[in-house]
Amino acid sequence: MKKIQILGTGCAKCQKLAENVKQAADNLGLEYEMVKVSNINEIMKFGIMATPGLAVDGQVLVSGKVPSPAEIEKLLKP
Repeated sequence: MKKIQILGTGCAKCQKLAENVKQAADNLGLEYEMVKVSNINEIMKFGIMATPGLAVDGQVLVSGKVPSPAEIEKLLKP
């Protein structure tokens, strides 16, 4: 099971990223757990300077933008 982390303080872009990730993961039929990381100190531990961010199993894949569900599918494919 993948651990998908949405890094952001809960802004509109962060919420959109969470929606897009859910759609992409569901399209791929992945087993996953989505966690929203909103504590700024926790976000900083990932080393990103711009939110929203997307991390999978602790590895940052995207920061500072909201990729489309299709783009996220490419990132999540095994």
